[in-house]
Amino acid sequence: MKIFAVGMNYIQHNKELDGALYKPENPVIFTKADSALLKDHKPFFIPDWSEQVDYETELVVRICRLGKSIPERFAHRYYDAVTVGIDFTARDLQREAREKGHPWEICKGFDGSAVIGEWVDMNKFRDIQAIHFHLDINGKTVQEGCSSDMLYKVDELIAYISQFFTLKTGDLLYTGTPVGVGPVHIDDHLEGWIEERKVLEFNCK
Repeated sequence: MKIFAVGMNYIQHNKELDGALYKPENPVIFTKADSALLKDHKPFFIPDWSEQVDYETELVVRICRLGKSIPERFAHRYYDAVTVGIDFTARDLQREAREKGHPWEICKGFDGSAVIGEWVDMNKFRDIQAIHFHLDINGKTVQEGCSSDMLYKVDELIAYISQFFTLKTGDLLYTGTPVGVGPVHIDDHLEGWIEERKVLEFNCK
């Protein structure tokens, strides 16, 4: 199983990150180790080697068939379910990595950094690009997004990634985070929602 993720895919998040509204020339793709996956309501243990670990709430799609060099017009055939996930980011290490031009694996791919919720079949939705989602921490909504605001749409991302990587059944794609990221703290209780359906719930330790 491979975990793909997309950086800077919502324009307002790019502004909060870099102070400017912009669209990257190409999708910003990175990967996470399979040990990053955290599911089944297991707690997230905040690492002690980072001074600031941020939540990034994202829609995640599940790849359902083998594919390589997939045309965008056929990309919708290659995923069958969606959920909410958290791309935990060691923000202090990411700033350092970006300044030095280093990869993001340590700041974004560490153990437990890819939280995943319960899957919802795609047939429950009219359009992958019209899904609202949000994150609550301790009962308060802290981040909201809609897939219609993605700079690169899901089918575009699958077509792009499959130029370089063979997609296999069970691979995951984290599609980027909207504006509103922020730090987590010990004893925080996180709940992720797709529309009115709660699909994610866990605690920070």
